[in-house]
Amino acid sequence: MTRIVILATLLGWLGLCAAAPDAAPQEITWDDLMPADYQPDKLFGDADLSTLEDGDPRAAELMQKLQDLWKNAPVVQSLDGTDVRLPGFAIPLESDTKTAKSFILVPYYGACIHVPPPPSNQIVLVRSPQGAPIKEAFDMVWVTGRLRVEAQQTDVAHAGYTLDASLVEPYEEE
Repeated sequence: MTRIVILATLLGWLGLCAAAPDAAPQEITWDDLMPADYQPDKLFGDADLSTLEDGDPRAAELMQKLQDLWKNAPVVQSLDGTDVRLPGFAIPLESDTKTAKSFILVPYYGACIHVPPPPSNQIVLVRSPQGAPIKEAFDMVWVTGRLRVEAQQTDVAHAGYTLDASLVEPYEEE
């Protein structure tokens, strides 16, 4: 019996034994998905947007630059593999009238409908094989699951993160 206890202790020190049960998911905000030094307002440099009109080629050039920069917005690598809980607005991608097997989660109502969509570090592709109770676009939900730094292109937008949902529930203030 003593040998088993000693062996288990040694294996535990070496990290070879099963870990303690998973801790509660980390509740994060949308700001947590952006690196601390990311300043999207600086993307325009010294451009005076008030001087641009719809047909202005400089406006089209700035819009293209913005879309390219937002598609490749920096992500927070340290969040990769973290169990998280994140609120947001769901836009179903693969769904029926009662549940969605995949959807994108965005930080504000109307995102991805208006051009341009948010930066990719503000769009999360959620996969919910069990089906999430999302009936229409922009249902507000809490999503709990494993977050991965894995960019995905969807029909709607470019997501900088992928979240494998273990729980999707209606949003309620806490």
